[in-house]
Amino acid sequence: MKRTKLIFLLIVTTLLVVAMGVTAAQQQKPAKGTAKATAASSTFEAVEPQTRKFIEYYKTIRLTPEQEKIKTAALSPLKAVCCKDFSALTCCCPCNFSKSLWGMTHYLIAQKGYNAVQVQEAAKAWIAYVNPDGFSGDSCNTGGCNRPFAQNGCGGMDDRALVF
Repeated sequence: MKRTKLIFLLIVTTLLVVAMGVTAAQQQKPAKGTAKATAASSTFEAVEPQTRKFIEYYKTIRLTPEQEKIKTAALSPLKAVCCKDFSALTCCCPCNFSKSLWGMTHYLIAQKGYNAVQVQEAAKAWIAYVNPDGFSGDSCNTGGCNRPFAQNGCGGMDDRALVF
């Protein structure tokens, strides 16, 4: 049942993006006068405090419909690190990794004014930062939900009990 709801949400999100005429090209144009963020220019704190901070942003920063469009354009093309059958926008569940990624995007969009390209670059940088060896994309199917990010895991499912 949970998987059916997630698939439904993914379909609805996709249809909304198409219906609103939001194309990748429109969202990927850097804002005038805004420097493009690159993975090299992203800096993060140690993984544990940074993850906690990003999850807090996810819980507290609400995006406007326009900001949600930016998030959708940035994260939809990226595969979820723990479940490659889903995008980073939806993942298959709200694991701690996904909550951290979503929180980071909320902060960058709402507080820093990032556009879709900048958010996507920052997302790629966060993914590479927390697990430099890369993710297999099958953690959810191989018992990785309670493994640390650096061990191809989701960092747990409960943000009150993060796994590092």
